[in-house]
Amino acid sequence: MRQKRPFHVMIIPTLGCPSKCAYCWSSEVGSPIMSIDTVKDIVSWLKDFRDDPVTFTFHGGEPLLAGADFYRQALPMLSGDLAHIEPNFALQTNLWKLTPELADVLAQYNIPIGSSLDGPQELNDLQRSEGYYDRTMNGYKLALEHGLQVQFICTFTSHSVQFKEDIFKFFMDNHLTLKLHPALPSLRSDEPERWALPPEKYGELLVYLLDRYLENMGKIEVRNINDYARCVFTGRGTVCTFVDCMENTFAVGPDGSIYPCYRFVGMPEYVMGNVRDHPSQKDLAESAAGVRMRAFKEFVDKECKGCKHIRYCRGGCPYNAIAPTNGVIMGVDPHCPAYKRIFDEIADRFNQEMMGSLGLEMGASARPAVGNKPAIMPLVRKLASN
Repeated sequence: MRQKRPFHVMIIPTLGCPSKCAYCWSSEVGSPIMSIDTVKDIVSWLKDFRDDPVTFTFHGGEPLLAGADFYRQALPMLSGDLAHIEPNFALQTNLWKLTPELADVLAQYNIPIGSSLDGPQELNDLQRSEGYYDRTMNGYKLALEHGLQVQFICTFTSHSVQFKEDIFKFFMDNHLTLKLHPALPSLRSDEPERWALPPEKYGELLVYLLDRYLENMGKIEVRNINDYARCVFTGRGTVCTFVDCMENTFAVGPDGSIYPCYRFVGMPEYVMGNVRDHPSQKDLAESAAGVRMRAFKEFVDKECKGCKHIRYCRGGCPYNAIAPTNGVIMGVDPHCPAYKRIFDEIADRFNQEMMGSLGLEMGASARPAVGNKPAIMPLVRKLASN
């Protein structure tokens, strides 16, 4: 039997957003809102596109700007007319525009929600705009009242990384799962590097979070550390940053244009086709954007062939690598040093603890994992049990 290969289609109803986050790189003032006719075109395109399971993620901009009627019409079409490819759904929103009516519609389809908070109110609002914290927390309360699951992404910037202890404590004290992103250089800003988190700082942050997570197992979950550990322990990437996303991830912009990922939406040079034309996988792969993405994959095969992490890192995120250089492939994901640091840290601790336990079995004295740092085996057992 042919093995199923799940794929991901990100639907971007609009690039508009009511927030004005200081480091934003994806919102677009005046962006149109996707029509239901375009949703119908998405359904028609995917009916015969491939027969693997699909996950639809509504992203943006701010996808809730599309309104309750949009989702009331779109969700039955996507779930019913495409039932043969077993659709799942997710949504990424700042929750400002969530209403009881919208929450009811989303709850009918058990749609998990991702939102964004950068930590305590003062720090969050400094980075994401005044009033952001209260508006998002009001939406969070409404979501919970309607039985919706919400997890938050925390963006660490060159400023907020100085307060990593406060941010970790905020997420732990409020019983929130911590998932983090490093701020990227904003291609829409006159100062693109102002908020961006340098790779060396990101690496230090990841090791810090590894330690704190291991010290507080059972009190908090740090999803990124889980993901990095799974990569090391299983030898394969488990999240989009660390897999060959080409040909398995697509994004559809408000006008029906198809892109390699939501991060490229709004960039004309990365349009691969349009849903109204029903492009095949071959058509998308042979587009200029598809060829460029494949060229990045080939570059990684050559550039990273000597790296022990290549099987599960795959050069990191293509957007991070090629968008800032106007599509010219000059290197892998700039966060490569951070990825190497956390991968090495996890692998070294695991290997030393394994050697230490072997020494105990043989009657020798075991060495600590790495100095006096917390043991990693509880994390291994946690991931193995899930």
